[in-house]
This record gives sequence, structure tokens and C-alpha cells, in this order.
Amino acid sequence: MAVLVAGVGNELKGDDAFGIKCAQALEQDPRKPDECVIQQTGIGGIHMVQELMRGYDALILFDAFDRDGSPGELWLLEPDLPKAEDMGDRERRDFFADVHYATPVRALTLAQSVGALPPLVRIIGCQPKDSDSFDTEMNKEVAASVPKAVEMALEIMANLAKA
Repeated sequence: MAVLVAGVGNELKGDDAFGIKCAQALEQDPRKPDECVIQQTGIGGIHMVQELMRGYDALILFDAFDRDGSPGELWLLEPDLPKAEDMGDRERRDFFADVHYATPVRALTLAQSVGALPPLVRIIGCQPKDSDSFDTEMNKEVAASVPKAVEMALEIMANLAKA
């Protein structure tokens, strides 16, 4: 089963580096399945969409985003995406205006609209403490969540292999 794992974020914005750090940690993990492709997506979602067009059975996305939780708190989510075909012309144009700097939701919606979104998509999200300040270090609560998030991704992939 082909799985794309994408780490989203900006390494210059403190806790926003969570997704990138998770992708880097998973890349080094010897338990990573051979069918797993890891991508450090950064803040531009178009590269992820282009990679998805190669054809995958699943996508696991690591990202830091605010859900009013405690710093370092993790969530496993299924995306609830808008459908491009339900948007009017102007709304669709505005939504996809600059896909080079697309948010994860916009990138996933674009992948869905071009038929590249895999049937299984999971987001492993982390509550940041500070993702606005320019800093190359994550806060300790968020950094401590990286190994836990990697374990979550490995568990998802193990369950997919059993299916």
C-alpha cells in the first residue's frame, strides 16, 4: 500500500516546524515501511499535490495548528474539505488564487478536485504554543510531541498493511 507522509510547516517559525520535524524523524525511523514516501512540504502545498498525482492509497499529514488545546496536544483528524464543484466561479478562483502558498486545506481540496486525493487521509495535528515568532527552535511541549506523532503515523501504516 503506497502511503505519502507529508510534513507541513515553516522551520523559521518555532512550533510551526512540527510537521517538518515529524517528517524528518519518520525518515530516520527503521520501522518506516518501504512503501512510505516522506515529503517535507514546507508551506507550499502545490508540491504535495503534484506528488499525490503519482497515485497513493493513503496520505498522512503532520501539521501544527491552533485548536485551543494545550501546547503539544495531538489530534488525529479526517479532513472535512469543501468541494470545488460546489463553489461558484469567483469563490473557486479566490480559494485557489495562489496554490504555491496553499494552506493544507486548500492543497487537499485541490488534490481532491483533480482526482489525486487518496481514499484515506489522516491529519496528525499538534497544538502549538507559539507559531508566529521567528525562532528556529520549537517549544519543549511541542518538541516532546514529535515522537508521539511519529508513533501515531507508524500505527496508521501498520493498520493499513493489515487491511
